[in-house]
Amino acid sequence: MKKLLDHLEEWVIASLMAAATAVIFIAVLHRYLSGLRVPVVQDWLLSLNLSWAQELCIYMFIWMAKFGAAYGVRRGIHVGVDVLVLRLPTEWRRRCVLLAVAGGALFTGVIGTLGVRFVWENGLHWAFLSALRIPVGEVPQGPVTPDLELPTWIAYSAIPLGSYLMCFRFLQVGWTFARTGVLPRHDAAHVDGLSDEEHAPLSAQPQEGAP
Repeated sequence: MKKLLDHLEEWVIASLMAAATAVIFIAVLHRYLSGLRVPVVQDWLLSLNLSWAQELCIYMFIWMAKFGAAYGVRRGIHVGVDVLVLRLPTEWRRRCVLLAVAGGALFTGVIGTLGVRFVWENGLHWAFLSALRIPVGEVPQGPVTPDLELPTWIAYSAIPLGSYLMCFRFLQVGWTFARTGVLPRHDAAHVDGLSDEEHAPLSAQPQEGAP
């Protein structure tokens, strides 16, 4: 289950990044080619409405940022100032780390809960009742986005989903650290798929002519 969640998290981030890049490229290319005075082609390009591209990219980047933050917790990418913590005795250092991780879990959990309430009141309650064929009465349908005309609760769902996932990652890191004393560390020089032997320091490589 854990591996499935890890792969799903990475797949969502990579897909959103690729899709946003493709949409931006197409929109820029469309804007450039529309300015060329080419008969028929220019008229056809001007007839295409890509005004929604910017709005779509904004929402995709929001989703990517929220899920990317959870990925950062899992991989130890987030920046932390630990100069003072490293100078503490081992037991106090352990307590400080657990306190920091618990604070992160608490904060993201609160944000996720507030996000659920915000999304629910922003139109999700109407969609939920409508899907179950329950009379909605005076429940408002909720606003939609200006260009895509997408229910805003769908776009804003990144807040509770990303925050709860980040909270889970904090709890996961805290549990692992409490049992093993190990925190995830991100090595910017490491490349997945390459062995350590291929990245051995130059000083470890045999010199030409050396025995």
